[in-house]
Amino acid sequence: MPIHAAERSNLVDRVIEQLQSLIESGEWAVGTKIPAEPVLTEMLGVGRNTVREAVRALGHSGMLEARQGDGTYVRAADALGAALHRRLRRAGHLEAFEVRSGLERDAARLAAGRRTEADLAALRSALAERGAAWRSCDTDAFVRADVAFHRAVVAAAHNSMLADLYSHLSDGLRAAIASIADAPLPAPERAQADSHADLLAAIESSDPEGATAAVARYIDESVTSLRRLQDADPLPRGAGYPASAAGRENGVPK
Repeated sequence: MPIHAAERSNLVDRVIEQLQSLIESGEWAVGTKIPAEPVLTEMLGVGRNTVREAVRALGHSGMLEARQGDGTYVRAADALGAALHRRLRRAGHLEAFEVRSGLERDAARLAAGRRTEADLAALRSALAERGAAWRSCDTDAFVRADVAFHRAVVAAAHNSMLADLYSHLSDGLRAAIASIADAPLPAPERAQADSHADLLAAIESSDPEGATAAVARYIDESVTSLRRLQDADPLPRGAGYPASAAGRENGVPK
């Protein structure tokens, strides 16, 4: 998508709109670094102050993130994502899991009635990667595979609005998932593995009640693990639990 020189009236607002369009269209994907200020100035045909104000405004909104000495990166794909990211920073992990529970129950129920063979293949692949990462004590790979599995469930629901909401929420839940996987406490991973397998089986057999029941089980198991963590090492509301790369205790990565 080419950038057009902005008109001189309402320059900052017009530049903001153009930058938002580049982000929302995916041309500037989440996680990528945007062009430097002098480059944007030349592309847009406006002054550096105008570009600086527009970038700062998108930074305040949460769509962009300035990193000292590095540049500015895309943080959220749209205004909704930016708002959810801001809200998640103020929420505790338990609150986020309660919201996740509602979305995933709906997604599982819909997926059981709408899944395709391609959806099932994606679910099987993600679940296999999740198990392999757990057995190899690779916490980062485990978190990626776990998120991929749940996003595949949501994708199988074939509801674009639900998929957008869940995508933004799951990005903010990575820290909570990592904290459970890294916990130096007995965690019900065997039960969680069984619940995830049960969810896949229910979706395969077009069983919406079984799918929602499987979601309820693994959410309850996750919440129990989070409460154990908070009881063992209480942190301020909304704080994350950093991952450690120090192996396993009682079969749990820590």
